[in-house]
Amino acid sequence: MFNFFQFNRNSHLRRAMALLEEAHMARLEHQAAAEHHAALARMYADRAKRLEREIYGSAHHTLQESAAATLPKVAHDKPALYALDTARQGQDSKIS
Repeated sequence: MFNFFQFNRNSHLRRAMALLEEAHMARLEHQAAAEHHAALARMYADRAKRLEREIYGSAHHTLQESAAATLPKVAHDKPALYALDTARQGQDSKIS
């Protein structure tokens, strides 16, 4: 009758599993948002280049385009790579 007040040994495991699932879902949501924002950034960069060509003419090279041609690509220019398995997470951390 008073089992309700007794400590359940598995309750902390169930709570930890629920928190783990929430953490995984939050990670996926933030990764999706990051991909969305990266796509928006690329879109606005392309739009800025197009508008600069319209304003300055196609013969005029923008400062960004000439600098980009001389400088090597940096890590943030690479597409985002997200792994769901833990074996590839170590490789992703080496990239950044």
